[in-house]
Amino acid sequence: MTSVKKPFAIFLALAAVLSFTACSPEVGTDAWCANIKEKPKGDWSVNEAGDFTKHCLLK
Repeated sequence: MTSVKKPFAIFLALAAVLSFTACSPEVGTDAWCANIKEKPKGDWSVNEAGDFTKHCLLK
């Protein structure tokens, strides 16, 4: 890569990562609980199941 393309590629990669992570609601919020309820239970991670129980069921 040329000296201009490398920093630009790094910037694009960081922008993509930030755009994907910035859209998810914070764990424990009402929006997060609603998103998890819509997700099939077979697709939940162990952490999501624990957080769901802690923040959405035992409020």
